[in-house]
Amino acid sequence: MDGFIRALVSVWTDSGFAALTWENIVMILVGLVLLYLAIAKDYEPLLLLPIAFGCIMANFPNTGFETDMGVMMAIGFGIKYEIFPPLIFMGVGAMTDFGPLIANPKTMLLGAAAQIGVFVALAGAMALGFNVQEAASIGIIGGADGPTAIYLTTKLAPHLLGAIAVAAYSYMSLVPLIQPPIMKLCTTKAQRSIKMVNLRPVTHFERVVFPIVVAIVVSLLLPPVAALMGCLCLGNLFEVSGVTARLSDTAQNALCNIVTIFLATGTGLTMTGDKFLRLQTIEIIVLGLIAFAAGTAGGVLFGQIMRIASGNKVNPLIGSAGVSAVPMAARVSQVVGLKDNPSNYLLMQAMGPNVAGVIGTAVAAGTMLAQFGG
Repeated sequence: MDGFIRALVSVWTDSGFAALTWENIVMILVGLVLLYLAIAKDYEPLLLLPIAFGCIMANFPNTGFETDMGVMMAIGFGIKYEIFPPLIFMGVGAMTDFGPLIANPKTMLLGAAAQIGVFVALAGAMALGFNVQEAASIGIIGGADGPTAIYLTTKLAPHLLGAIAVAAYSYMSLVPLIQPPIMKLCTTKAQRSIKMVNLRPVTHFERVVFPIVVAIVVSLLLPPVAALMGCLCLGNLFEVSGVTARLSDTAQNALCNIVTIFLATGTGLTMTGDKFLRLQTIEIIVLGLIAFAAGTAGGVLFGQIMRIASGNKVNPLIGSAGVSAVPMAARVSQVVGLKDNPSNYLLMQAMGPNVAGVIGTAVAAGTMLAQFGG
């Protein structure tokens, strides 16, 4: 009997229950809340669900995930050594239509203007006492580009990865709630009702040349983001070349889905209680919201400048799509425009700045890496 009791005591002592802390319990509850939002509320479930479950698993004591060789450690390596974000970009490139940007290259300016949120948050973070590397990682949340945020944070401030990833993906999922009030505040009903002319057709030659030129120019200008931009443009070339349909299908579906599972789960695994339950986390979430709001406003206000310069031929709503949430931000521009003019069709016009925002956020990240990466 004594041996049986000692065995039970040994099992309990070695179990996770005995080592469970209040921080672990709180983070498991946070993970459960995120699961609820992903499943019941459909908030970016493809990303939020594995992040949430990774968060729960990260707070199981005595698992040895960080020290024992195994799949969890391998997933961590994929994030630490910047393997997953470029592969996600390859899938994004294969799914993205650069045609609207090629047809109306002026919308590249809207994508650039929307990056103002990145630098507003960077300044705010430094004012709150974050160092420049941490501030740069927080600021990139304003670009609404999860893989880029993870890529930059892994290089500059890996200890903030969990908080920054959750903030970035949360605001990406809340685009339809956050953006419309800001868009309406920066425009009048008459301006939101402006109809834009149809885009010109884009030739096959233009579609093929564009990603090649972008990859060469951006990678030579900003070598730190060559992996991101190279994979983005390679994925797009798979799609537009017309000769690699199988590779495009793999990049868009199987590869992108597999890497999304690993990237999101691995991000969740960084959300341990000792790293996440800090005042810094609340500050990061608030600064991320400020960054996203400022980026949206910056795009719309620059859209106003283009509207005036064009003689009321540009609907300023398309500027809000300058953030990188593809294609959700472009759809929001369409929805808001339809409410004031049911015959308005802004989706394809908004896709130009939306695609430009993807490139713009990567350029902003590359600039920060070049300046602050040491």
